[in-house]
Amino acid sequence: MHSPVSLAGDAGSITRVAGIEVGHCTETRRPTGCSVVIAREGAVAGVDVRGAAPGTRETDLLHPSNLVDQVHAVVLAGGSAWGLDAATGAVRWLEERGIGFDVAVGRLPLVPAAVLFDLLLGDMRIRPDAAAGYAACQAACTRDPAEGNVGAGAGAVLGKAFGMQRAMKGGIGTASVTVHGVTVGALIACNALGDVIDPDSAQVIAGARTQDGLRLCDTRRALLRGDAPQSLLAGTNTSIGVVATDAVITKAQAHRLAVAAHDGLARSVNPVHTMSDGDTLFCLGTGRAGKNPGMLLLATMAAEATAVATARAARAAASITTAQGLYLPAAGALG
Repeated sequence: MHSPVSLAGDAGSITRVAGIEVGHCTETRRPTGCSVVIAREGAVAGVDVRGAAPGTRETDLLHPSNLVDQVHAVVLAGGSAWGLDAATGAVRWLEERGIGFDVAVGRLPLVPAAVLFDLLLGDMRIRPDAAAGYAACQAACTRDPAEGNVGAGAGAVLGKAFGMQRAMKGGIGTASVTVHGVTVGALIACNALGDVIDPDSAQVIAGARTQDGLRLCDTRRALLRGDAPQSLLAGTNTSIGVVATDAVITKAQAHRLAVAAHDGLARSVNPVHTMSDGDTLFCLGTGRAGKNPGMLLLATMAAEATAVATARAARAAASITTAQGLYLPAAGALG
């Protein structure tokens, strides 16, 4: 007998993982925001950075050979390097609730973070700050989180290889897989340079458009036939996210699951991990399932949840027109 796998129909969410909460803060003055994934009781954590232009905080802490085993939240934010300030607000919120690493004189919340570049949409002086990180924590709960143009996905844009004028709207998405009573979920903010691909059909969902703006051009095939990409400012892209599981895992295993999650990102974004992306994925293990079904299964689940969540980030996005008149259609908006 095979244990049922929850995939078809209900894609699930990262909050189906016991011990995980998610909250968004979305800036209304321009498209940007932040999202927080909270593990109040602490979670074993790992990270894998594949993009060449990352913006991160506390990633060295997560190396398997380093001291601390658990963290208490992960922040994902827009605003490029300025957005890292959102983690300060999350630290304050957790400290107020007595959550953190015991340092004898108090508790120190450990909050790694990663950011994406969304400064080209609207007034760049408006970006997630400590107050936004605090507000995202205030909004956190165990319900399935909102997807699309919210939180860290509010200012996300896809398919920029041939310029912003031919790009499409990105967003944030979530999914989960449950096998043998263990769940792995993912939350992905997709602001990729490349196109977003359906991981099952390999068809382009959203990305760079043809010069007339009416159809998808398929960036991979366009580049391979010799179409010249537009010169890009390094780091103006990036997909960031969190994979979480209720399996019992070690810090080294959390790192390996973050590595495996990037395989899922590579199934749903092409080109991926470019010199202009800062692709970073975290892994959290709450241990609430009380067992580990083996790393082969967990790695497969991590890649699957990431691939599906990335596709959902594109499918859940809504079209926008910026104050500067730039139209960014969403998936499904093209004829």
